[in-house]
Amino acid sequence: MAMLTGIATLEEKYIELCKKHGTVPNTSILSAFFEAEDKKSRNQRCVMNLLVDRVMYDDFHPLLELCNEINNASEVEGIDLSVRSSCSLEDQYVLSLIRSVNQKLELVDVHDCFGTNFWRDVFSQGLSCEVLNVRSLHFRKLNIVGEFARLHTLILDSNRVTGFGEGCFSCMPNLTCLSMCDTVVSDLWTASAALLKLPSLEVLRFQIWICCSDSPTPLKPQSSDENAFNESNSRIEADFSGVFQQMDPEQDDLETHMELNAEVFMREKVRKGKMLDQTNDVGLKYISTKASPICSKKHYRIYMINSLPKLKVLDNLAIRKSDRDRATETYSENFEHLPYRRKNKESVVRVLEKREKRSSRWKSQSSYTRSLCAARMGLSAWPLLHSIPFSSRVQDESRSLSPRQFEYHPLDPSLMVYGTLDGEVVVLNHESGKILRYIPSHGVQSSILGLCWLKTYPSMVIAGSANGSLKLYDIQKASSTLNTTTHTTSGSVTFDEFDQLTSVHVNSTDKLFLASGYSKDVALYDIGSGTRLQVFANMHQEHINVVKFSNHSPSVFATSSFDKDVKLWDLRQEPSQPCYTASSTKGNVMVCFSPDDRYLLTSAVDNEVRQLLTVDGRLHLNFDIVPTGSPMNYTRSYYMNGNDYIISGSCDESMVRVCCAQTGRRLRDVSLEFGLQGNGLEFSMMFVQSLRGDPFREFNMSVLATYTRPSSVSEIVKVNLLAPRDHIEEQSCGLHCYPSNSMGG
Repeated sequence: MAMLTGIATLEEKYIELCKKHGTVPNTSILSAFFEAEDKKSRNQRCVMNLLVDRVMYDDFHPLLELCNEINNASEVEGIDLSVRSSCSLEDQYVLSLIRSVNQKLELVDVHDCFGTNFWRDVFSQGLSCEVLNVRSLHFRKLNIVGEFARLHTLILDSNRVTGFGEGCFSCMPNLTCLSMCDTVVSDLWTASAALLKLPSLEVLRFQIWICCSDSPTPLKPQSSDENAFNESNSRIEADFSGVFQQMDPEQDDLETHMELNAEVFMREKVRKGKMLDQTNDVGLKYISTKASPICSKKHYRIYMINSLPKLKVLDNLAIRKSDRDRATETYSENFEHLPYRRKNKESVVRVLEKREKRSSRWKSQSSYTRSLCAARMGLSAWPLLHSIPFSSRVQDESRSLSPRQFEYHPLDPSLMVYGTLDGEVVVLNHESGKILRYIPSHGVQSSILGLCWLKTYPSMVIAGSANGSLKLYDIQKASSTLNTTTHTTSGSVTFDEFDQLTSVHVNSTDKLFLASGYSKDVALYDIGSGTRLQVFANMHQEHINVVKFSNHSPSVFATSSFDKDVKLWDLRQEPSQPCYTASSTKGNVMVCFSPDDRYLLTSAVDNEVRQLLTVDGRLHLNFDIVPTGSPMNYTRSYYMNGNDYIISGSCDESMVRVCCAQTGRRLRDVSLEFGLQGNGLEFSMMFVQSLRGDPFREFNMSVLATYTRPSSVSEIVKVNLLAPRDHIEEQSCGLHCYPSNSMGG
């Protein structure tokens, strides 16, 4: 058996190496030898702690050779590498030191004083450490795909991470403890999908619950699972001791009183660690500290417990059998695991095989389509996002065609019309991005806020501008080139203006249309004669943001107003009195009919989304989306897949919610984000200005979105829930715009 090189011998070799390279021994390295010798004398594990931030360039080569010596047979059982402040060594030197330790590397404790290439190398190639603690990272998308075979504890607290890449955590077979407190992670679906790739994960935290019992009886000691964090981090500057207090596993129904404050408290209160009084159940008070936004999601704890069956501790609270039983029940009441209530994942191949064999299960084409959708959606939690690549620009290259409103064509699946911030109307093939027709603005430039196709005359579209201009265009007679210097008026009809317009809509027979705006009135127009027939005055107490005809009754329409009311009207009854009035608790941003007219979908400020019975206005469903607390968070909702699902988004949030229109259960939240400058580590969030379900494609939609980054224009982003997200992120450029997010639908 080979003799182990003693610590004193290693120290002597280090001093010799310093002489060889003509440098003075580093005092922090000598201190590490002293501490290791002290641990040996007290029969503790002999672990050296090397402070890399105290290593200068002259120290590098002696230290690198020393690490190679330590890797050979020596009394040093492990090495901890720490970077606690700015480091003078360049990134490649630090990486060389980390990798030179190899199998004796135990702890890597660093903060973000390194460049993008350093982290790209670490996350793509992996490390051999057992514990990794990373602080103050400034990238948003976490995509750790390298091999971390020995890693059992990963601490990513206090970072700006918002989400996970599709391959994240795919090579961490032994990770048991993960902490992501005080991050910006917010999406339950992608978070749970990424965490499911960790087969050994037992302890997870996105926040720290601290028990502050008034009772003198202390909580039970920590379990071995909780101690995993403490043992791993005993040498880390951050002190985890005393934080992982665990509830008594024998106590009944923890979830009853731990349904987290997200359901009744705003995210800000959670993140500030407000104390929650839960004495009704156990006589205890809890303080949530360092909470990530995901903790404020409704049923967060339920969702995580149900999605991660091997998890034992969540946010320092034990998961017991009663918790799992209740999580299963509550999950089924509030979430759809797969669309159309499919319970088990089925491969696309299997669905196709059953169809070819004409299985008795397929009673209709609809049943087959639904099963195929469920199979495809089950493939990935990251749906495909694709910004429409407008293939042409106007002659003035200094500006782009920045969309402000859009509508799918009612008959042609490939066509879409959109109006711009400068008053132009553009018809494009949204599959290829090719612009087919262009109608420039004329007169004073004003944003297009209202658009509506005629269904019986599919080449005709009505466009309404914020300045009140109302025109009917025949796109077949519009220009096919983007020329701003000429304007062809043939094929267009001009109507009387409606001042400060926000919405237009055509009835089911294409004979009439309505206009509303920043007034309490609604105007009725005759399309055939080009005249305004009537103005219905004082229909609401405040301005009417959106007016919509029903899809099948040419005389029935609905109005939504910031006076908190939605009203149904019938032209046959001379609209002096509504058929009924339904009220929200906040101002209504929009309203729309379901495709079969059975329901009215109303959207009030800050995620108050409800579905009413059209016949009498009774509440059918409250979708119970958690509010943000912002009075400027204008929410819009539409139907998708016919009457089956609704999609909802708000202008202060980078999220689109997909809910079942029959049960209200949440199917998916879609996070809107794109990569910047080809850098997979940096992402920019987008906020929802408007959205529409694709009338021709199952589980497809388009979102009018604006970016958080400067010098960016609004874009139309296509979302395909049935296709996995590709890795080619697109980039926008142009003028930054600040439109009013409250106007129109």
